[in-house]
Amino acid sequence: MNILVIEDDARIADFLGRGLRAEGHRVEQAATGPEGLAMARQAARAAATDGQPTVLVLDLMLPGMGGLEICQTLRAEGVALPILMLSALGAVEDRVAGLRLGADDYLAKPFDFEELLARLESLARRGRELARQAPNRLEVADLVFDRERMQASRGGRPLPLTAKELALLELMMSAPGRLFSRERILANVWGASEDPLTNVVDVYIRRLRSKIDEDGVPPLIHTVRGLGYRLEALAG
Repeated sequence: MNILVIEDDARIADFLGRGLRAEGHRVEQAATGPEGLAMARQAARAAATDGQPTVLVLDLMLPGMGGLEICQTLRAEGVALPILMLSALGAVEDRVAGLRLGADDYLAKPFDFEELLARLESLARRGRELARQAPNRLEVADLVFDRERMQASRGGRPLPLTAKELALLELMMSAPGRLFSRERILANVWGASEDPLTNVVDVYIRRLRSKIDEDGVPPLIHTVRGLGYRLEALAG
């Protein structure tokens, strides 16, 4: 099982890391909200290609960005990784808030390690079911993205795309018609560490558009001035 532990308490994080690795699981760890969000997005992209989902162990109180905000952001972006939320706040309203924002399970601190492990195993089984349901082939009009081969084509013609261009295209094709802000694209494709003032998104959109929307074919990448970009086939 792949497990991403997002926990800022060094003592708890160390306990979880050692215990889960001793059980034979692959564990990655983050100590801040922004770092954890970036790693969760990367894990979601990996799950889409290798079919091995990551279960998130997410603390509620984190520096930089709280667990509830991380959970809400991931669900709003369509990330379906299983999430087990941890918190010292065990009141009913706290559990309800976490579950309503998209958490799959909730465990109050202090917790029994065996119970934590059983809950993670249950979530992993659910995650594998979701992974099997995820489409390996994305299509918008005559544009096709093969997630297994990490290749794209339009009208049957292979597109010579770089790794970043492929990641950008996969993001936009995963939700045809959805408006993606520059900030969301930057965070999903380049990660939270990238300078938010950079124009790299606009540069890559131009590069992607020159390869996809060339030779007089109907354009699929559309700019919404001041807001961002969307990929869709327009009627007519």
